[in-house]
Amino acid sequence: MLIVLDTNVLVSGLLNPFGSPARVVDQVTLNVVQVAYDDRIIAEYVEVLSRPAFGFPKKNIRDLVEHIKLSGIHVVAKALGLPENPDPGDLPFAEVAITARVDAVVTGNLSHFQYLEKRGVSVLSPSEFIETAGRLFGGADIG
Repeated sequence: MLIVLDTNVLVSGLLNPFGSPARVVDQVTLNVVQVAYDDRIIAEYVEVLSRPAFGFPKKNIRDLVEHIKLSGIHVVAKALGLPENPDPGDLPFAEVAITARVDAVVTGNLSHFQYLEKRGVSVLSPSEFIETAGRLFGGADIG
């Protein structure tokens, strides 16, 4: 399964190891799912995860981002513009999702990406993703 992983899910998953976002991150680190990304997304992951407010160790950030790069799919996203996109910071995630024809965008900000549904891209919360992926991988929740 190929997904675009919004940065807010990574942050939430690392801050709280018991919630649905953490289960999504687990599925990425266990290679159950692949993350589609481009250089803009990787740069955002590094920038946000490195914020002092979170206190994530630099080595852990580096290891997680390297894992995503090695196990994921690097995409050269088409510049699509997407005038219906409500947040310019989300444009890379939307462009990668459309270009790579991902199975889903997994995000905590569903309203920022709902317009992608009209373009054939599923937009799922972490809990919806866990439920959906569980059905695809044998009928039970994954994680």
